[in-house]
Amino acid sequence: MNLSPDLVFRLGNGLALLGWLLLAASPAAARWSPWARLVAGRVLPLVFAVLYIALLAGHWPAGGGFGSIAEVQALFAAPGALVAGWLHYLAFDLFVGAWVAERGGALGLPHWQLLPVLLLTFMFGPAGLLTFFVLRALRRPASLSFANGAR
Repeated sequence: MNLSPDLVFRLGNGLALLGWLLLAASPAAARWSPWARLVAGRVLPLVFAVLYIALLAGHWPAGGGFGSIAEVQALFAAPGALVAGWLHYLAFDLFVGAWVAERGGALGLPHWQLLPVLLLTFMFGPAGLLTFFVLRALRRPASLSFANGAR
């Protein structure tokens, strides 16, 4: 399958934005929240995973790899591999965002407190995840332990 990197980039961005809007509009108490979190946190990341694999299979450049900075640079010099890398970010950030929404709701955190965390996760992935752990620790100090509900 020969996918156009430009088309996949636009499609991926639109789907990711849809997923983030679903999470933002789905407080834990809303009837549609389980459906929204399923779509945003499971279905869309799996769609991105399929597109990611298809792009890498069809666009892996000679000399590209993960063994050195030069190999990574060569990998991302190919538009198809670059878009695959972008889909990697979109998939994992959206998965983490859905996890934050699910865990935050289960812990009783108000949705308005989760919205800035979701925005940070959308824009800066790991910074949003860190913010969630800090917020959770401030609300429930014992919950920072992985044994106490980090799942």
